[in-house]
Amino acid sequence: MRAVLTERFPDHGILGEEFGLDRPDARLRWVLDPIDGTRAFITGRPTFGILIALLDGDTPVLGVIDQPVTGERWVGATGRATTFRGPYGGRAGCRQCPSLADAELSCTSPEMLGADQPRWQRLAGVVRRNYWGGDCYAHGLLALGQIDVIAESTMKLWDWAALVPVVEGAGGRVTDWAGQTLRPDGDGRVLSVGDPALLAKAVALLG
Repeated sequence: MRAVLTERFPDHGILGEEFGLDRPDARLRWVLDPIDGTRAFITGRPTFGILIALLDGDTPVLGVIDQPVTGERWVGATGRATTFRGPYGGRAGCRQCPSLADAELSCTSPEMLGADQPRWQRLAGVVRRNYWGGDCYAHGLLALGQIDVIAESTMKLWDWAALVPVVEGAGGRVTDWAGQTLRPDGDGRVLSVGDPALLAKAVALLG
């Protein structure tokens, strides 16, 4: 991916989990996570994904979630509706779910929450159901209207940058746990909701 992007966009920066940052002064910066969901990948579960994002300054303007085993791909871009393709059908679009009591909540693992677990449990205590596992694939499902809320901690820039355009282009919102815009120097807490009406309610419980 680095070789292709360097050839096509020699003036753009590239940041990846494995090989650091190239061209740090570039305004446009690609952010790559070749395997988001390493534990899922090494145990043969098709819930890992390839994440590709393009940042304009600190703002994600393009995001791709690709699941190479199932052949599913989500593409989101600022000002455009998210697109989805996959062999099982479906189309991008978050579902309406204004009540947390009807919401499906997801988180990759309880271990990632650490000291945040009591705050997260306040949210989990009022939703319809909670699921563990998913990594970036859960955000793809949120963008298809199958999950309503995802609250996670310890997320790095390469973990969340691609998710923002995908989810928001499908009608949802992605913020930190305080409801503020995610930033590269943030605290790693990421909250995604399919129905924007859920955002303030989830923030109040996580605060």
